[in-house]
Amino acid sequence: MRIVRLALRNFRSYPTAEVELGAGLTVVSGRNGAGKTNLLDALYFGCTGRSARTTNDRELVRFGEQVTRVVVMTEADDGAHELSVAFESGQPKRLMADGVRVERLLDVPGRPLVSVFLPDRLELVKGTPSLRRAHIDQVVAALWPARAATRRAYAQALAQRNALVARIRAGGASAASLPAWDRELARHGVALMADRAAAIESVQTRFGTIAGELGLDGDPAVAYRPRSRAADAGGLEEELAERHASDLERGFTQHGPHRDDLALTRERRELRAYGSQGQQRLTLLALLLAEREAIAATRDAVPVMLLDDVMSELDRERRGRLVELLRGVGQSVITTTDLEHVPGAEGADVTRLSVRDGVVGADAQTERAA
Repeated sequence: MRIVRLALRNFRSYPTAEVELGAGLTVVSGRNGAGKTNLLDALYFGCTGRSARTTNDRELVRFGEQVTRVVVMTEADDGAHELSVAFESGQPKRLMADGVRVERLLDVPGRPLVSVFLPDRLELVKGTPSLRRAHIDQVVAALWPARAATRRAYAQALAQRNALVARIRAGGASAASLPAWDRELARHGVALMADRAAAIESVQTRFGTIAGELGLDGDPAVAYRPRSRAADAGGLEEELAERHASDLERGFTQHGPHRDDLALTRERRELRAYGSQGQQRLTLLALLLAEREAIAATRDAVPVMLLDDVMSELDRERRGRLVELLRGVGQSVITTTDLEHVPGAEGADVTRLSVRDGVVGADAQTERAA
């Protein structure tokens, strides 16, 4: 499956736009503030139903307007498909797949998978563990869609146990009922830990190789760091039971997979604390590319890479290696302020678009080649 066309209306800086993407690499050029990042966000929004940049959908609506709509048209072996997302302030989002309303685009079979690199996403490397946990769970869902239910089941059990802890602490329930929820939480928790461990295992070797190819030295590595040491549900249940008094004192569940983390290291030191900005950028890029390879090897689908301003802090050699990794494998969209920053951008197999003052058009070189 590939994305053929993107159409949008009143999305951020764009009153309207319609864009055709190439089957391989598409390069979007324009000055700073022209709207290149907004175009990537529209692609992400249309494929997932959410923004890559904000949790407040009202920020996606163009100033002075009330409604925004994004349509993504795709082609697959079984024909053409259409995904659309519409949002009006004060109303629930309207998600459609081939003209049928759906609850979540993420559950639509055959939906294009997307992976996005934005400068803001460096928080994945240097931010809180909750961001990295959420990311691991997204990778699990991309690798094995059916396993996404494990994370939801764990979250529901955790919410129930926390509610019970709060009631016991307030004198409204008996502590005798807590072991039952220990057992339930442990059952889902061990399954969640196994999914996360398997996902990171599929990425580890690829991450080290790609990071080295991009110029990140010092033996870069990625590792799953579970909070629990339990090997099975019984072991996790025992760990939870040992913490009853502490949980009741604090008023919530302090132990379990909801406290896990992802370790990104270089020279055995956390890049979160000891990596430079450039090293953190390379780490994030290598991680996303490694995940893309792992997903492509597991499923008959290659995630679309959306890369914003990725070339600005890479030297020419690393830029060239990145383009080599991207070309010929699935679709990728790169934004840049200067076409010369993307080696091979003049090639006949590259689609070039230019953005100026909220208007997207084919690059002049692309038009001449056509």
